[in-house]
Amino acid sequence: MRGFVEKLRDIRVTPHVAQKRRGSVIDQRTIRHAGYAVSQRVRKRVEEIFGWMKTVGGHRKTKFRGTQRVGMAFNLAATAYNLVRMRNLASETAIL
Repeated sequence: MRGFVEKLRDIRVTPHVAQKRRGSVIDQRTIRHAGYAVSQRVRKRVEEIFGWMKTVGGHRKTKFRGTQRVGMAFNLAATAYNLVRMRNLASETAIL
C-alpha cells in the first residue's frame, strides 16, 4: 500500500484510500481536503452494493465458468440490485 500511495503522489494524484487507525500511509495532507470525506462516503455506498451482491445476489462464489457467463451473472445481480433500489426510492418519495 505504501508504494501505491507514493507512486500516486509522485504523479501528483491525491490518494483516496481508507485511512487506518494505526500506522496509516494516509496523513493530514490528504484527509484535510473536503473531497477525501466525500470520497469515503461514496466508497461506503459502493461497498454496500458489492456486499449485497455477495450475500443476496449469490456472488460469494460464482457458479459459472468463463468471462462471458460470469459477466452475465454479474449484470443480472446488478440489475436486480437496481430494481430493489428503485423500489425503495419510490416508496421513500411516496411517503414524502
